[in-house]
Amino acid sequence: MSSYQLRQFFQIFVSFFVAWLLMILPMPFDWQWLRPDWLTLVLIYWIFTLPQSVGILTAWCAGLVMDILSGGILGQQALSMVVVAFFARTLRYRLRLFPFWQQALGILLLVGLKDLVLLLVQWLIGHPPRTLLYWASTVSSVLLWPYVYRLLQVYERKVLV
Repeated sequence: MSSYQLRQFFQIFVSFFVAWLLMILPMPFDWQWLRPDWLTLVLIYWIFTLPQSVGILTAWCAGLVMDILSGGILGQQALSMVVVAFFARTLRYRLRLFPFWQQALGILLLVGLKDLVLLLVQWLIGHPPRTLLYWASTVSSVLLWPYVYRLLQVYERKVLV
């Protein structure tokens, strides 16, 4: 493994670590519905930027770690992240060409798909959410996508250069 690949691996790991921290930070109960899905946004960014390094296996591992950290059903986050990774890899060339406002629609579909998979798992075990606020995190994630994208882009350039 070259030093460039090692730095790249470290950079990706640090960004996922920060996303995991942001996902488990305590928030006031009334605001928890608005928590952006940081982990999914970071995963999508790296799939768009470095598809040869980040893919389905990375998504599965990141989701499994999130399952462990959140104390939820083991595998639900992993499954939803794999679905997002598959579609993000499929659509990455098309979505990267669009301006941010159109790219946000694609991100809305990807993050919404992740939340839909989680909703189906919750429904299957008999604990579906009882309010439409369930989708608020999807909207907040889409609104933060341009900022996350730019921040990770700057981070990537500073570390790898």
